[in-house]
Amino acid sequence: MKGKGLKFLSMSLIVTMLLTACGGSGEKKGDNAPAGTDVATSQVNRIVTSNMAEPGSLDPAKARGTHESFPLQHLFAGLTKVTAEGKVENALADKIDLSEDGLVYTITLKDGLKWSDGNPLTAADFEYAWKRVLDPAIASDYAYQLYYVKGGQEYNEGKGKIEDVGVKALDDKTLEVTLKQPTAYFDSLMAFYTLYPVEKAVVEANHDWAKDPSTYVSNGPFILKEWTHNAKIVLDKNPNFYDAENVKIDGIDLDILEDQSTVYQKYVAGEYNMTVELPLEVTAQMKQENNPELVVGADVGLYYYNLNPAIKPLNNVKVRKALSLALDRNVITENITKGGQVPATAIVPLGLYDENGKEFSEANKDMVKTDVEEAKKLLAEGLAEENMKPEDVNLTILYNTSENHKKIAEAIQQMWNKELGINLNLENTEFKVKIDRETNKEYDISRSGWIGDYLDPMTFMDLWLTGAPNNYVSYSNPEYDKLIKEAQASTDQKLRMDNMKAAERMILEDAAIVPIYFYTHPYVVKPNVKGIYKTAINYPNLTYAEITLNK
Repeated sequence: MKGKGLKFLSMSLIVTMLLTACGGSGEKKGDNAPAGTDVATSQVNRIVTSNMAEPGSLDPAKARGTHESFPLQHLFAGLTKVTAEGKVENALADKIDLSEDGLVYTITLKDGLKWSDGNPLTAADFEYAWKRVLDPAIASDYAYQLYYVKGGQEYNEGKGKIEDVGVKALDDKTLEVTLKQPTAYFDSLMAFYTLYPVEKAVVEANHDWAKDPSTYVSNGPFILKEWTHNAKIVLDKNPNFYDAENVKIDGIDLDILEDQSTVYQKYVAGEYNMTVELPLEVTAQMKQENNPELVVGADVGLYYYNLNPAIKPLNNVKVRKALSLALDRNVITENITKGGQVPATAIVPLGLYDENGKEFSEANKDMVKTDVEEAKKLLAEGLAEENMKPEDVNLTILYNTSENHKKIAEAIQQMWNKELGINLNLENTEFKVKIDRETNKEYDISRSGWIGDYLDPMTFMDLWLTGAPNNYVSYSNPEYDKLIKEAQASTDQKLRMDNMKAAERMILEDAAIVPIYFYTHPYVVKPNVKGIYKTAINYPNLTYAEITLNK
């Protein structure tokens, strides 16, 4: 079965095609050289690349995916930040004090903070922004990230008052945050984009402020200069950024371009000086060649398939288990992705640790495996219970437009057909439409992925709480909810980890999703670009990039 039916262009053929199309002679071109030559990026002090998909929103309260987080991490700054080494450090915060009981944060802001429009940035902006995220009228997908704040969940669910939310500006430079229980990872969470500040006067003057560069105000290393929807985003350096003196590039140009082969062609042609994603076959060949332009960044992430239990026969747990057992994940990571990805053995990926410093993913590593004979047995039993036969199964795998997702879906389609005798259709759509359909449960099986928002297993385990906004499989298990809520409320690390491990076993036993692999993040950077780094929970960070220009 290894590689069966999977046809890829060889790297030599790809490169030949690109050189033929783009004229890669290596000669230095004049200032008026056309697009598609090295001069495009080697003589401009800007990072030029693709954002892949169109962002759904660049409002921190309304953003909900990686195609929003990549621009947002360059447009805004939070109280803390995650460094290239994976450490949490102060950003806008000058000092963070925590009470002995672990409940009250007193955060002192740096001096002289400003918005991109020149107005002072104060603690009141954080109070306003966080309470706005919790406002039920905003319907923020990530409001639950502020449920750790006293009164936050009650206000968001319409059961409490805004005045009772434990966020208060004591003065222009001091923010007081009261939690409902100690939260070990709250420092890391304060770096997440949902917790970025917004300027109250700007937001209240125009509720569509985040759709147009002329009304867009931010506080990060760059400002939104241009946004031609579904075409291009242009960011320029923000002179009012608190660390502007260390930002060396003039800006970032992001095309909205989802086709990964076209993105890579532009990189080879010199139109881009880095990419945030790569075609699978390109990654494999560059790894084999030890190409120095390839960077394989760490990702605390899980690639998986959602199974909609409202659709027959996915309502049957035996059928769901059969689908997972019939997958050979090694074939996917060794023959298709080839970027150092690890076959998933659980839900919580590598890079998150328990109270003893051991990989959390070790706890339930025997629950995700390949067993074709058991899969056939369970499928037969499950279909019989639903009065169905294999030929009656008519399901569609939904994925967002991407060559990589397509190749993985084709491989899984073939495995399920060969091993289980069921036929599946494939359907691709743009990312925003896919998310909307998952939210509305208008799918059978859907491709999904989750990159941790902070460095704790809870960033995965709270996804499947009853009613959680990213719970696209409508998973609801009272015992699961009890375990997770106890873990959220406890400072006892052993209890927290034991509860989350038990909860992970439950969701795997219920086969609510199909874990496929643990992410890595391959990307490429031109040799004249330095200073780009990637944390395990973000796309590559371009803030401190430096470009050596060809004169």
